[in-house]
Amino acid sequence: MRIRATVAAVTGALALSAFAVPAAQADDSAISRADVAKVLDSAHAAAGKNGARIAAADDAPYALDASFSNVKVNGGKAIVAGTSKHVTVPTTFTLTHGADVDIAADDFVFDLEIYRGSYDSPDNYLFGDLYPTCTPVSTTVASCKGTIDVRPGDDELINSDAGTWNANAYAVAFNGQDPTADDFDVTKVGYAEVAKAGTTKVQRFSKLTVNASPEPVKKGKTITVKGNLTRANWETNKYAGYTVQSVKLQFKKKGTSTYADVKTVKSGSAGALKTTVKAAADGYFRYNFAGTTTTPAVKAAGDFVDVK
Repeated sequence: MRIRATVAAVTGALALSAFAVPAAQADDSAISRADVAKVLDSAHAAAGKNGARIAAADDAPYALDASFSNVKVNGGKAIVAGTSKHVTVPTTFTLTHGADVDIAADDFVFDLEIYRGSYDSPDNYLFGDLYPTCTPVSTTVASCKGTIDVRPGDDELINSDAGTWNANAYAVAFNGQDPTADDFDVTKVGYAEVAKAGTTKVQRFSKLTVNASPEPVKKGKTITVKGNLTRANWETNKYAGYTVQSVKLQFKKKGTSTYADVKTVKSGSAGALKTTVKAAADGYFRYNFAGTTTTPAVKAAGDFVDVK
């Protein structure tokens, strides 16, 4: 289990390297999380700056001829997490490398991960349970696919994590070097990394309800339309009201296929919505929330009102 508090306990390059290899990968690989951390930490210490990091110093891995492009997380869509359900989204990228770089070697490690906050001192970090896999397109280009796994029920997120995250991509070629050996020579290990290879959003799952009453109702009489806008609270693992948000009340006349805006309502305490309209025709009322950076758009299912 990846605990957010552990990320907060470390800073700078160590914060990244400490989470470089998912546990599930380490279990099945000869290269452990600590092994990769050792290389990344050496490279970060040598580079001493943000952005694209290519090592070039004594007691640091050499600059690996590898680069990343066409990075996409979840196909460009936001990652939306509820209160408990495990969420897995795809990642895709292109890995371009020198002809002498063997990306199929057992000790060649590469990954695409996402982080919140600054690169040197991230607030949080998420990655996939398994390494990405690559399909060669040519002798120097590969098309790669992986995942980001999110478990909100395991304390991986807090509410302030909602928003924009950066993608970090790295590759490490151990070249037969044993990182656990006394004679481990990090200068014979290749390393390449891009700290800001792309961006994505992580959002708090939202819910929206509607209830129009009375039903049935006489034409010209008042209809009261209530509802609730809620979103995931990652700290309590429950849903809580999303207050002071503009939500559109919409109506679709019976026999038609399109909803039209009626008015805009502000969500109140506990995300409550309430307004009144005059009954004019049979049809469906719904609330429609456009979403924010931290919370996805959501529409309530239409509630039918029979007008006599």
